[in-house]
Amino acid sequence: MKNVTVNLLLILVFVLIILVLSVTYGKEITLLVSNPEKFRNWINSFGSLGVLIFISIQVFQVVVFVIPGEVVQVAGGYLYGTILGTLYSVIGITLGSLICFSIARILGYDFVKNIVSEEKLKKFDYIINNPKGEIVLFLLFFLPGMPKDALSYIAGITPVKFYNFFIITLFARLPGIFFSAYIGSNLGSKNYLMAGLVAVIALVLFLAGVYKRDVIIEKLRRI
Repeated sequence: MKNVTVNLLLILVFVLIILVLSVTYGKEITLLVSNPEKFRNWINSFGSLGVLIFISIQVFQVVVFVIPGEVVQVAGGYLYGTILGTLYSVIGITLGSLICFSIARILGYDFVKNIVSEEKLKKFDYIINNPKGEIVLFLLFFLPGMPKDALSYIAGITPVKFYNFFIITLFARLPGIFFSAYIGSNLGSKNYLMAGLVAVIALVLFLAGVYKRDVIIEKLRRI
C-alpha cells in the first residue's frame, strides 16, 4: 500500500511539473526556435555554454513533447551545420528518450496513461507484451510521422531492456535527425534551393507516415 501511495504521489508531481513547464516555457521556446536567426543569437549569448543549452532544449522537447522536435533539429543544423547539428540533436534526443523510458519504467502503466493519450496507448498496446517488441519499436522510431516522444514513455512499460532501447532510439532516429539538420545547414548557408528540395521530400514522407499511420501500425501488429 505504501509503494502504491508513493508512486501515485510521484505521478502527480511529475504530471504537475510537465504542465507547469509546458505552460511556462513551451510556447516561448517554440516561438524562439521557429526564428532561426533570433534563436542563434540567443544561444550565442551563452558563449561556450550555448551547446549545453541547445542540448538541454532537445532533452526538454522530448520529455515534455509540446515543442515540435523537427523544428529544433532544423535549428540545430542552422546553428552548427549538418554534422555537429546532428550530433548535438542526437545527444539531446537520446538523453530525453532515456529519461522518458526510465521514468515510465519506474512509475509504470498508471503513470504512462496520464502522460500519453488513451488513444495512442491503445494504438501501441500490442508492443507492451510482444516478444518482437524491439523490432517493432525500431521500425516505429525509424518511420516518419510516428509520435516518437510519446513512444519513449510507452517503451518504458515494455519488456525492452534499457541498453537495447538506447541502441534503438539512437540509430532509428538518426536518419531523420540528419536530414533535418541538413535542411537547417542549407538554410544557414542560404542554399535555399537545396533546403527547399529536401524539406519538400521530408514533408511528403512525414505526411505519408501520418496519413498511413493506422495502416502501418496494423501491419506492424502482425510482425
